[in-house]
Amino acid sequence: MSRFHVVKYPDPVLRKKAAPVEKISPEILAFLDEMGELMYDSNGVGLAAPQVGISLRIIVVDVGEKLHYLINPVIVAREGEQTGIEGCLSFPGLHGEVTRAQRVEIRAINRRGKKISLSGEGMWARAMQHEIDHLDGILFVDHVLPETLHWVADAPDAAGEYLERPTSLDEALQVFERQHVLTVR
Repeated sequence: MSRFHVVKYPDPVLRKKAAPVEKISPEILAFLDEMGELMYDSNGVGLAAPQVGISLRIIVVDVGEKLHYLINPVIVAREGEQTGIEGCLSFPGLHGEVTRAQRVEIRAINRRGKKISLSGEGMWARAMQHEIDHLDGILFVDHVLPETLHWVADAPDAAGEYLERPTSLDEALQVFERQHVLTVR
């Protein structure tokens, strides 16, 4: 069980530019393992270190192919365009459409300290862009098409449907800000 939890908006760490990892230590390797575990336990496809309160340039991503542990990732090329639904573990229940590059190329360091290049498209590219944005304090709500924002119920109704309710960006952010105030008290 991970000793970390997912940080929710408006925690200030989510808006901070994360520091590069200077050395891959046993602590960094253990942290990578815990991030992967927490991502899976939270039913996510990606997680960035700032989302667990650690302002380092580390992400984990798995869109169903394999788990990528990436240190100091950078997008070096973008092609095309895609628009699709996104959510974020730091904004539970909130979803909306975001336009991103269709294909990206990433450079990073893997957990063995080796410099690597990866490229992919579709959902893989979307997840990489979303998580790397977190490292610069950029959140999916900064890119969302406001008219597409909606809440999705976390449990199905009696008919097995997950209910959706439209929302505005201001309303959604206020909900998270109120929850944060109640949690801090």
